[in-house]
Amino acid sequence: MALASKDLFDDSTMSFGEHLEVLRTHLWKALIGVAIGIVFALFQGSMIIGVVRGPIDRALKAYGQTAEDDAQALENIDFWQRTKSWFVDQFSLDALTGGGEPENVETEEDGFTQPETTDTIRVAINAGDLGDALHLIQPEVYPLPPEEARTQSIDLPISAPEFRQFKLSSERSSQVVALNVQEPFLTYLKVSMISGLVLASPWVFYQLWLFVAAGLFPHERKYVYLYGTMSMALFIVGALFCFYLVFPFVLNFLLGFNEMLKIQPQIRLSEWISFAVTLPLLFGVSFQLPLVMLFMERLSIFEVTDYREKRRMAILVISIISMFLTPADPISMLMMMFPLILLYELGIWLCQLSPPKSPFESTAA
Repeated sequence: MALASKDLFDDSTMSFGEHLEVLRTHLWKALIGVAIGIVFALFQGSMIIGVVRGPIDRALKAYGQTAEDDAQALENIDFWQRTKSWFVDQFSLDALTGGGEPENVETEEDGFTQPETTDTIRVAINAGDLGDALHLIQPEVYPLPPEEARTQSIDLPISAPEFRQFKLSSERSSQVVALNVQEPFLTYLKVSMISGLVLASPWVFYQLWLFVAAGLFPHERKYVYLYGTMSMALFIVGALFCFYLVFPFVLNFLLGFNEMLKIQPQIRLSEWISFAVTLPLLFGVSFQLPLVMLFMERLSIFEVTDYREKRRMAILVISIISMFLTPADPISMLMMMFPLILLYELGIWLCQLSPPKSPFESTAA
């Protein structure tokens, strides 16, 4: 007596047109998920850009530049409030009629125009030098300071309108730059779209899987569950490894080289975003090496003994690939090469862990 099959798709028979209709339905659902992900990322784009800019901001801070205020200002950006305030400012009654009083930014006092908000700096002055200067002006009022007080340091607050502009110019000289006016906006949209695709990718793969799974045998779906999960885990580990471990070493090395040559780096926003997205992607793809080795072994292209005997050649190939996939610094090359060598050994272990079996062995028995 034949046992009843547990395959849920045994009774599903569809024509070619019905398959196309099912595919269209799943694609529409996937596109709706992508649109929702992009809209969500669009309103959280400032936070996402802040995360992507985190490594370069931390590297610039360690390099001796100021990026804290810029990162704080970025965190306070709200896309909806910015868009709403822009429309209000552009289409308000005062803007359309040219009326309205300007903001009270400056006050006239004793014939001197001074901003309402000034900046203050603190300077350290030697007590002996200050006492000598005051004594030189009015000897009868300010006697010479005693010797034990001449080596002391005094902090004096000094306020002036120019200090605000000086501080602003100094900070802007060490921030990420844009070479044209539309670059920040286009970068914002680019990051939002990529982030939306990443956020919606599980839903997209799920919809594609619902379509593909109908044509697979139970043992084939079991392999997809196992190796698909392993592939996603390896990709995430590779991307996080690059973002949190490789970036700090790479940036410190490259910025240190700039410091050695006495060169002031000007980091372009769009180029850094592209670099910060591309390099983790390359690491995530390269970390698929064990699954590629297992797949080629299952197709009888290579054997486990081939992987062991060609280990030296594989290390050479891994070194060359790491050199081409990473920037022109040795740190990132080594930090890709060493994990790939370990993953090569993991691939050998996976190949010998479970030898290939024919899906027809159980039915033949």
